[in-house]
Amino acid sequence: MPFIIFLLACAVFAQSTSEFMLAGLLQPLAADLDITLPQASALTSAFAAGMVIGAPSVAAVSRRWSPRLALSTLLALFIMLHVIGAMSDSFAVLLLTRVGAALTSAGFLAVTLATVTALVPADRIARALAVVLGGTTLALIVGVPAGAAVGAALSWRATLWGVALLSLPALLAVLTLAPRRTSGAAPLTPLRREFAALRRSTLTVPLGACALVNGATFCAFTYLAPVATEIAGLPTTTVPVVLALFGMGAFGGVAAAGRWGDVHARRVLAVGGIALFFGWAILASFAAIPAVLLLLAFAQGALSFAVGSTLIAASLRAAPDAPTMAGAFGTAALNIGAMTGPLLGGIAYASAGGAQGPLVMSCAFTLAAALLFVTQLRRPRPRVSFPG
Repeated sequence: MPFIIFLLACAVFAQSTSEFMLAGLLQPLAADLDITLPQASALTSAFAAGMVIGAPSVAAVSRRWSPRLALSTLLALFIMLHVIGAMSDSFAVLLLTRVGAALTSAGFLAVTLATVTALVPADRIARALAVVLGGTTLALIVGVPAGAAVGAALSWRATLWGVALLSLPALLAVLTLAPRRTSGAAPLTPLRREFAALRRSTLTVPLGACALVNGATFCAFTYLAPVATEIAGLPTTTVPVVLALFGMGAFGGVAAAGRWGDVHARRVLAVGGIALFFGWAILASFAAIPAVLLLLAFAQGALSFAVGSTLIAASLRAAPDAPTMAGAFGTAALNIGAMTGPLLGGIAYASAGGAQGPLVMSCAFTLAAALLFVTQLRRPRPRVSFPG
């Protein structure tokens, strides 16, 4: 595995920490800015919205840049926006900095995925993605709980400063070690041809399912803190533990996808998808039992990221003629889910269901993903090809 892939995973860790950390800080942030909890959750959705917009647009603009120039420029802007957000007392300014940081983060991840797919053969894509997405899951294990702890001890502003400082070593590393060009890369494919790949069901089905699975993931994850405190009756000091369990499960799920996703993708999706649906259903029914909450926080993290990572790898394999934009499509799909999940979760939370509502909504997201595959398999058009 090329060393640059591990380097990029470190940068993804810093950016993913920023994306996810507010899930553990919604309550103190809402109190500090005098806004409601669903309004505070809009910061998570705003970041995801910026990722959706930024993935294809920034990737298209920077596709002719060298990896080193693109990655370092985007990471520098990411750091600057976090500094501005940490110094602001305005919710509107904070919201805008979250969108801007998301645009840069989306471009960074899209360029990263394009670089990774150019560096490894097709039968090693899932394994390489497991390393890169390992940065995301480490953020859930270490970054998010640490952010919750820092936010509780100091303030949510301190977490933004922390992400900015955490990103500085990654920026120096990218400036020094990122490739000036991808060795052996083919000439650029025309953008029209790359975007045409989106119309093929072999790509749209796994991307659509990925968006729905990720919607379920972040619908529930964003509201794990209220689930722990309002349903299970746990003290607020246990919220970092619940988030860390989810992150540890996610890390295991990504590792499993890296090991089996290249060869046994169909089995991973079938078994994992069924288990994922029933896991959300059981958690929605029995979250008042602390042991069930803790166990399923780990299990659902593992299943969500195993299925999601496998779907992203499948979509990248399905787009060999979109070498620079395939990563952008995958990034956009992930964040369409991460955007709609918390939004619909907020609506469900504000309903009579309270903190149980987002868990029920996650069941609906997962069921919709399953129905998408069933509908596709009944069509006479070419089916999505999954190994195993």
